[in-house]
Amino acid sequence: MAARYAGRSAARTSRTIVDLVRSSGVVSRVELAEMSGLTGASISRTVKRLLDDGLLVETGQSDATGGKRRTLLELNTAGRFAIGVSIDDARITYVLVNLGGEVVGEFSSEGIGASPPRAVVRRMAKEVRAVLSTGGVTSAAQVTGIGVAAPGRLDLRGTAMRSSREATEWEQFAIEPALQEATGLPVTLEHDYVCAALGEFWVGRVPAAEDFVCFFAATGFGAGMVLGGEVYRGSSSNAGEIGHMVLDVGGTPCWCGSRGCLEAVAGPRAVVGRALERPGLAAALGLSGHPDRVRADFAAIAGAAAAGAAVTGGADCLDVVRDSARNVAAAVLSLTNVMDLDRVVLSGPAFAEAGAIYRDAVRDAVSGLSFLRQVHPVVVELSQLGLQSAAIGAATVALDGGLIAPVSSPPR
Repeated sequence: MAARYAGRSAARTSRTIVDLVRSSGVVSRVELAEMSGLTGASISRTVKRLLDDGLLVETGQSDATGGKRRTLLELNTAGRFAIGVSIDDARITYVLVNLGGEVVGEFSSEGIGASPPRAVVRRMAKEVRAVLSTGGVTSAAQVTGIGVAAPGRLDLRGTAMRSSREATEWEQFAIEPALQEATGLPVTLEHDYVCAALGEFWVGRVPAAEDFVCFFAATGFGAGMVLGGEVYRGSSSNAGEIGHMVLDVGGTPCWCGSRGCLEAVAGPRAVVGRALERPGLAAALGLSGHPDRVRADFAAIAGAAAAGAAVTGGADCLDVVRDSARNVAAAVLSLTNVMDLDRVVLSGPAFAEAGAIYRDAVRDAVSGLSFLRQVHPVVVELSQLGLQSAAIGAATVALDGGLIAPVSSPPR
């Protein structure tokens, strides 16, 4: 997908300057030249264009240091907006972010469930207008586009290949052009776990100098990898399917065709299956066991696990969730050893109730068993972006891809 963002040299230069101003807060043209390696003339041309486009503003002058005082620049955070959408079976989350990555509008609705894709797209078009309204954005000329965070394998044509246990109409559905037609706004499709990683990185919580992984958990698992400030995508832009890392050769069959995959032994579906094997636990927690209720059942189990012995069935749930967490920790440990990471961020709706249990298991494994533990520490933390992490990252994808090409037609 990196090819989507390639364009004119001027556009790439403009995005570079915007990123440098964003990370610096307030900065002069001279400092931009030093940080970017670009000539003063190139910086002057680019900054003028960005000022004319309303992306940057001049904000006073630097303190006198014996020479000419420098004019300072900062982002015009209200100069552009983007919409981020995270879609999954249980929930659709919308955010409207400004140029600084700040959420200025939000909206959520029921997930796609068993609904046909074109019906969901029609609903999403109405909900896009709703999130614009919550943020007070009335001119579509300020909206760079919509970023969509989706689960499953993706291709470069804007097609989501969800490939799950239950084949549905969503399999091979080209959501990108369909939503673009329905809204009149440019749409970019991206992995939910990549978006979650971009959300962590883009809003400034993770330093650009660090190599990190965002381990994203919803119904399955994914790992968004940011190395040297760039997303690692792999040959087909599908790197990060950690849910299909084999932990138990010849173990539990996985829907992908392999056996013993992380998702098969530790995913929400596996956790629910083990809980249903415990006598009386289904009745105590109101578990349905239905395939369409996996996320809801898992949330009930995770919530009871977090409460522990304080609630009925809590001890049993804690055992089940800890077993899942140990497997997740083993997968993250292997990834840490292979990639020599600085940081691991756990993100996604599956960590909403019992995230601390998973964090502690991963932290213990990495700090105690990492091959490079005597060389440098690895930070393991829960995301602070909550259920919006993938949607925020999706919005940053739309911002990054559309900064220099503002939309001129309003959404229908």
